[in-house]
Amino acid sequence: MTDPPATREGGQAWSPWRTVVAFGLVSLSADMVYEGMRSVAGPFLGTLGASALTVGIVTGAGEAMALILRLITGPWADKSQRHWRLTVVGYGMTAVCVPLLAVAPALGAAGVAVAATLILLERAGKAVRSPSKSALLARMATGTGRGRGFAVHKALDQVGAFAGPLLVAGVAAVTGVLWSGLALLAIPGLASLLLLAQLRRRVPTIAQPDPDDEEPAAGDQTAGGLWSAILGADLPRDFHLFSLAVALTTAGLMTFGVISFRFVEAGLISLAAAPLVYAMAMGVEAIAALLTGDLFDRYGGKVLLAVPVIVAAVPVLVFAPSLTPVLGGVVLWGLATGIQDSTVKAFVADLVPSRRRATAYGIFAAVQGLGAIAGGVLAGALAVQRPGLLAACVSVLQLASFVLLLKLTRSSAELKH
Repeated sequence: MTDPPATREGGQAWSPWRTVVAFGLVSLSADMVYEGMRSVAGPFLGTLGASALTVGIVTGAGEAMALILRLITGPWADKSQRHWRLTVVGYGMTAVCVPLLAVAPALGAAGVAVAATLILLERAGKAVRSPSKSALLARMATGTGRGRGFAVHKALDQVGAFAGPLLVAGVAAVTGVLWSGLALLAIPGLASLLLLAQLRRRVPTIAQPDPDDEEPAAGDQTAGGLWSAILGADLPRDFHLFSLAVALTTAGLMTFGVISFRFVEAGLISLAAAPLVYAMAMGVEAIAALLTGDLFDRYGGKVLLAVPVIVAAVPVLVFAPSLTPVLGGVVLWGLATGIQDSTVKAFVADLVPSRRRATAYGIFAAVQGLGAIAGGVLAGALAVQRPGLLAACVSVLQLASFVLLLKLTRSSAELKH
């Protein structure tokens, strides 16, 4: 049984921009919750008596779950057409599990196990909602321009990513305990669900195909069996090539943890100032999403050719011996991250039919996650002892990504003419 029509009796459908902004506010509220939790997850588990190994296993397993489970939840959403239900369930898991962490300190020896379970359930909620949420957003943004729609959504999302950790830190500073800040996250969690319920009443159902979608051939959705559906064997070849290209850029884009470790270790920036540098990068990320989203709608996928060029420059700058180029590298890192998290997803929607978008976003996230793991190993092995070799390896990866993207953007341009 599929979800019922979104515009219910007595409710007038919202305009495309209003729906995109409203969905952005849902993400803003939810981001306050889970980014607030993630900012203190390690120290919080430590206060409960968890070892460093336990913290690493729990947080690492959580991130892996958030990516790998999308291979299942994406096809499930497309097959059942329950995109809204999965989105609501996923956000609900976050809104409930994070505030419940506040009870863990009162549970004594069981506190670590309970907290670990709640953290893993929250990450599972991310996997449940993300493919469906991206498919819904791609549908909503049809009337705004997908680049602009994803960009505005990402910018609002980033506001929540700022506000959540600041809220938890502020409450913890006043009370002297972490659990009180986690308990207070119930407020934005409830707000996200109320906003989502209102949005659900006003937005057309995802089951309606895009106007330019082709009808599927008979048997297309069932041929190949379960694993074929999960791995997207029926999706366009260009989608899989694009996933590979973005995995290569992701592998080359080292984490901020590696970058900050290096500039603090080198004495270029103090430990206390590192969060300010991160805040600067997040600001650049939001601006980059807005600017490149507009450019994407005007000029198409060729805007993405800038990503591997930017990524290749990051290690050259962040491993420089002076502060100015390091800060320049951080700015480029924020720029690349902003494009990866918004405009890149808009291009995915252009490559696949609407009826298979949740599947595509699930596969895309999993492939990107594999790239991130490979990149983390590469950066961890070379960043300290052989930064020059790391920069060279990143350049090779980005050259391969650029070639793939060039081929894809030319193919996309030819199809439109």
